[in-house]
Amino acid sequence: MENQKKFACAINCMDGRVQDAVKDYIKKNYQVDWVDQVTEPGPIKILAENTSPAIIENIKKRVDVSVNHHGSNVVAIVGHYDCAGNPVGKDEQILQLKKSEEIVKSFGFSAEIILLWVEGDWQTVERV
Repeated sequence: MENQKKFACAINCMDGRVQDAVKDYIKKNYQVDWVDQVTEPGPIKILAENTSPAIIENIKKRVDVSVNHHGSNVVAIVGHYDCAGNPVGKDEQILQLKKSEEIVKSFGFSAEIILLWVEGDWQTVERV
């Protein structure tokens, strides 16, 4: 690895408004240098509702690269305000995050899984 730099991974929405906030939060709170972004439109809906097994398998493969090749020891699953790919409110997304956590745990990776919510100011990130 590049000078032993530390990685984390985020299963995140493709929405560019959330990328920097998630990356900054993880870098600050988990003392990592890089955050691999595994993006889909509304990934927590896909994971929680099993709407596309092919996409879920693809997410798993990308998380595998992050954990097993980059050494990520944290995997964040992210929901956010005003998601076009998952147009439901915060309460519903929190439930989806919790269901998504179970799916990602079933992948069997040896990484801590955290759940994050990004508010509509695109800066406030809270751990769920």
